[in-house]
Amino acid sequence: MKLTLLLLSLLFSFEAFSQNLMEERIWKISNRKKSIFLDSGVFHYNSILAGTSVVGVRNSVVPGRGYERVVIDFNTQTVPKIYGHISGKDKKISVDMFETSISTDQPKLKSSKFVKSIDFISVDGKTVTLEINLKTKASFDVFYLENPGRLVIDIR
Repeated sequence: MKLTLLLLSLLFSFEAFSQNLMEERIWKISNRKKSIFLDSGVFHYNSILAGTSVVGVRNSVVPGRGYERVVIDFNTQTVPKIYGHISGKDKKISVDMFETSISTDQPKLKSSKFVKSIDFISVDGKTVTLEINLKTKASFDVFYLENPGRLVIDIR
């Protein structure tokens, strides 16, 4: 009986923390800025590129623009396969970058208006997860640029 209760509680706890993709907006990011800021949803970019490495992260705030830009730089001409989730409730954006590595020196941001912390987590040597934790609720516009490859996240 105790084992059954334990199994049921584990089953329901996993469901509580999973993403409900039926309620999330899902979109494919493009190579141009759309100025459509979203506060929740799932985004992706499918690439067959392998052997990518994160070489830097930088940010900028220009008061006239009304948003902060965070750029992740890669060592290739385009970006790797990407899957991301925006959680307005958790004030966080998570991005999985497949067939990608990161050096032992994790890139750091300079002072930021919106970003509380940025963490790179190497999952298995082939996947890097980027977590951007925010100071306040925000919305995002996500796109990529090529030559060299960059993932751009505008936060407002």
